[in-house]
Amino acid sequence: MKKIVVTGKTIEDAVKAGLAKWQVSEDRVHIHILEQPSKGFLGFIGSKEAKVELELIPDPLEEANLFLQDIFKTMQISITIDQRKDKEGTVLSLSGPELGILIGKRGQTLDALQYLVNIVANRYSNSHLRIILDAENFRERRKKTLEELAVRLANRVIKSKKEVILEPMNSQERKVIHSELQNHRLVKTYSKGEEPNRRVVIALK
Repeated sequence: MKKIVVTGKTIEDAVKAGLAKWQVSEDRVHIHILEQPSKGFLGFIGSKEAKVELELIPDPLEEANLFLQDIFKTMQISITIDQRKDKEGTVLSLSGPELGILIGKRGQTLDALQYLVNIVANRYSNSHLRIILDAENFRERRKKTLEELAVRLANRVIKSKKEVILEPMNSQERKVIHSELQNHRLVKTYSKGEEPNRRVVIALK
């Protein structure tokens, strides 16, 4: 926890000085009064200023960003993080020359990083936060690939009249397959198996 001790003629003055130093609003700190101000003898001899300790309340998204930056620093790679709001949650979009290593095979490394970032952020949040980690629009490109795969495999099932079992996928990717085929006239989808080896099955209705 980040802490600072500040003084002022009054408690309010001391708090204002601390907030100005950190450039944050009062709702971002816990205030601990260490010493009350006193006027001293004859109003000025031996007078004491107020002394307070301010403790910064961590911001979940700031902590998520710092966590990622620490990882990139350890890996000695240069990555820029852009933040935006999305209907799914907060998207942290990564860009840089060495994104391949962060995406990994079929996005597995990116998914692992996303899982860890959500744990870090929610440690500091009062309500559940959902953070989506993306890299140069990988999520959208992967979604499109999965949708095309779903249609192609559905046609294979219709022609062969045999069900198709896909490779293991995370819940988000399985959801893409299910959504793409949920209104299909001839095939149905369901999941089977245990995580992390849970798979989508495409079969005739």
